[in-house]
Amino acid sequence: MASLTLPPAPPNPRQDAIDLHKAFKGFGCDSTVVINILTHRDSVQRGLIQQEYRAMYHEELSQRISSELSGHHKKAMLLWILDPAGRDATVLREALCGDTMDLRAATEIICSRTPSQLQIMKQTYFARFGTYLEHDIGHHTSGDHQKILLAYVGIPRYEGPEVDPTIVTHDAKDLYKAGEKRLGTDEKTFIRIFTERSWAHVASVSSAYHHMYDRKLEKAIKSETSGNFEFALLTILRCAENPAKYFAKLLRKAMKGLGTDDRTLIRVVVTRTEIDMQYIKAEYFKKYKKPLAEAINSETSGNYRTFLLSLVGHGH
Repeated sequence: MASLTLPPAPPNPRQDAIDLHKAFKGFGCDSTVVINILTHRDSVQRGLIQQEYRAMYHEELSQRISSELSGHHKKAMLLWILDPAGRDATVLREALCGDTMDLRAATEIICSRTPSQLQIMKQTYFARFGTYLEHDIGHHTSGDHQKILLAYVGIPRYEGPEVDPTIVTHDAKDLYKAGEKRLGTDEKTFIRIFTERSWAHVASVSSAYHHMYDRKLEKAIKSETSGNFEFALLTILRCAENPAKYFAKLLRKAMKGLGTDDRTLIRVVVTRTEIDMQYIKAEYFKKYKKPLAEAINSETSGNYRTFLLSLVGHGH
């Protein structure tokens, strides 16, 4: 369930473009207007506003935002105005090839997306950057981490809820044999099962594993694997079981302790607002006994704070 709130009557994209242009004009920028318009429009509406803006003012809305806003607020807004696939592609490209490589972020984006989201995102990636996502993964990752990412973006998985219990039991046995039952780990088996099976299937394998061996599959992964490969397996497993809980945890980590990991905070908020932010808020409150909005409020400030809270919405 999305947390995005839209005006009761469908707004006119041309009028929105005019209002945005006015807000940018003159000395300083009327950030309140910009935030109020853009954080209450869905992906399609934001696309139309950008078309109208380009047609009327012969410049890209993104360029204007770039020159008017700054810091985290600018970063967040530039990601937000993109369509979901374009946004994922942009975050991935930066995480794989940017000045500050962030293989965790790349792994999170890939392993928490559905096969159909990955399909569109791969096409967008190529259209936007003139290179295949697989090529960039191959260039910037290595070992089992590379193998699992390439398999995950390459294999079309089933997305429905049905599972075959016989195969589930078989997979649970194979994972036990590949990991906890032997000395060393047979990573190939983990990669095969985690990249070929649907989320519903992986979730069933996880509970079968627990039932059969009185051990959590998550624990097995943690003791058998490490680094980015471990992170990829855990991301697939947690998103198969409960994506909202996975993202609530990421948000908590980003805001816990000294300082804030703003890159993660921005990435999770802008990519989940139109998908499952209401569920993430509920999981956050359940686990940490504090509304997500309250946490964001105390970790951020100014227009950046206003922007994030407009997307997340108050309440829990």
